[in-house]
Amino acid sequence: MKKSIGRMILTSSIACAISIGAVRAQQGTSLTTEQREQRLETEKELESVAIIERKVMVPMRDGVRLATDIYRPKNATGKVPVTWVRTPYNFNFWDVRNGLPADMKAALTAVKRGYAYVVQNERGHFFSEGNYDILGAPRTDGYDAIAWLSSQPWANGKVGTTGCSSTAEYQMGIAAMGHPAYAAMNVQGFGAGVGRVAPYYEQGNWYRGGAVQMLFITWLYGEQNQVRPMFPSNTSQEDLIRASKAFDLAQQLPPVDWSKALWHLPEQDILKAVDAPRGIYADAMPIDTGGRMIQRTPNDPAWYKGGLYHDDIPLNLPGLWFMSWYDVSVGPNLALYNHVRKMAKPEIANEQWAVIAPVTHCGYTRATEDTVVGERSMGDARLEYQEIVYSFFDRFLKGEKSSRIESLPKVTYFTMGANKWQTSETWPPAGAQKITLFLSSAGHSNSLTGDGVLVTSSPAVDKPDTFTYDPMNPVPSYGGNVCCTGSAVQAGAFDQRKMEARNDILVYTSEPFKEGTELSGPIEPMLYVSSDAKDTDFTVKVLDVYPDGRAYNLDESIQRLRYRDGYDKPMVWMEPGKVYKVALQPLNTSNYFDVGHQLRIEISSSNFPRFDRNLNTGGKNYDEEKGVIAHNSVHHSKQYPSQVAVTVVKHAAGASAGGRQCRPGSRFTSPNVGS
Repeated sequence: MKKSIGRMILTSSIACAISIGAVRAQQGTSLTTEQREQRLETEKELESVAIIERKVMVPMRDGVRLATDIYRPKNATGKVPVTWVRTPYNFNFWDVRNGLPADMKAALTAVKRGYAYVVQNERGHFFSEGNYDILGAPRTDGYDAIAWLSSQPWANGKVGTTGCSSTAEYQMGIAAMGHPAYAAMNVQGFGAGVGRVAPYYEQGNWYRGGAVQMLFITWLYGEQNQVRPMFPSNTSQEDLIRASKAFDLAQQLPPVDWSKALWHLPEQDILKAVDAPRGIYADAMPIDTGGRMIQRTPNDPAWYKGGLYHDDIPLNLPGLWFMSWYDVSVGPNLALYNHVRKMAKPEIANEQWAVIAPVTHCGYTRATEDTVVGERSMGDARLEYQEIVYSFFDRFLKGEKSSRIESLPKVTYFTMGANKWQTSETWPPAGAQKITLFLSSAGHSNSLTGDGVLVTSSPAVDKPDTFTYDPMNPVPSYGGNVCCTGSAVQAGAFDQRKMEARNDILVYTSEPFKEGTELSGPIEPMLYVSSDAKDTDFTVKVLDVYPDGRAYNLDESIQRLRYRDGYDKPMVWMEPGKVYKVALQPLNTSNYFDVGHQLRIEISSSNFPRFDRNLNTGGKNYDEEKGVIAHNSVHHSKQYPSQVAVTVVKHAAGASAGGRQCRPGSRFTSPNVGS
């Protein structure tokens, strides 16, 4: 039985204590007098309580050295556990642009709690040597770093990891190697570390349904910096520390308007067109995976040579998993959490906790008393993340009993619309039921003014909805579950009505809910489609429609038809007029539809630049400059039952398992589940 948990207050130091990404954001930003004084006070206090070792060059097995800063308690009575943060981002202790120390609250918090705090750059970044690949070759570097840290004379032999996004995504790959000193991991927004975990086949968020997620193009612009200043290998630690006050080695690349740059064709030349540094996106590189990421297919052998975690390798490590509803990775994140709980050793499977917040990528600690994500208010979405994280580490790194983690349910999730935190022992929550809704229309569901509806049984006769997909005029991305796209896409919930004015968007809407209804869990679309093109895409978006007409996006997905038989199968092409059954990878949400709200499904063939455009030719796509127009159709009938299965959670005590049944053929009416 799920139970609500109270709203909890954030402490001011959480953002830095949780993720080193906060340091990166603060380097070089203009500071107030108060902020400058706070930085100086923090550094002064840190020097009073910590033994500080900066620019320690830790050797890997191949001789490459990784730049590492170490902060450990000065007055410890014995050996101490290690919280280790590895990142591709700038953690230089000195903010060279402001001429004073960086924000060191993360290190100070850890040291005051009795931990050594260690932060390290991945190979190929800043002061670390070597060539860069996404996740920093964790199969070697991660293992070697843990071995080095746990063997230090001041260490108690236990290492835990924390961080968000790229500061988290290497953790699963290392955990799979089973180093005995690796005691616990706290992974946050960790999608780019998830390779193939059923039913997702995204290879680190590179794909969704076989379409390329363009976020990595903008992100790699600032990351594949293989030509950069480096110091001689015999430079002393003293000189490196001194140099850190003059050179943090951060790139200062020319700004790019990605809302325009991502339109460039061919796709493989997008970074070249903005004069980006050469690197793994499109170029061959001297690394295990070989680079040339844009040229790979979803099952290319290169994906299995790097640091991604795949579901055929073990993962037996206590885990604290942070996710968010408006992140690019929430589906694979949830799938991996459930996979570990199912496949790990029983005692480890019971040592996994998940928190799912109503924020954008890595936005956990930015939640406020009135958290607005895009245009939609989520209410008070705060949570005491710092206490949860350190309670978790106290148990597994110090061996101390910790009531906070012991009493924490396995899943803590925020239900939007109801705007409250809830808990469960499983995901989806216990008692969740699948309800299937069918697409129906008189053949004119194009745009918001069309006749598309969601019903509880498939229509008898097929009256397909047809639209034109022109790759040169794709449906623009507007809000959504995305990150890292610069000026191209803003993440979050936005009223989609202006998008729904387009005739290349099919709109299907339920009747208003007669009772409040919670959808918490996967949303699984299955379509019957046809096209006059050899290959094309189909997109799905799920929305909450308010009584006043506002239509807020909840999640979105896409499927490239050439991969409809499977990503590890030969590509298949479409024949004109032939109808194909296509199952999209599940969407995910927790949303409460109050009385009078409606559930809406949008279908189209593009969502750009969230996903790259299918040029419809059946070619490689990444090396093409011209596309062809496709005339695409969605079929719905007894023969072609296009549908979406939603997960309904029932809370009302004593209510029947199936809730109230709807009349066959009627529009969807919610079961009596309440809140």
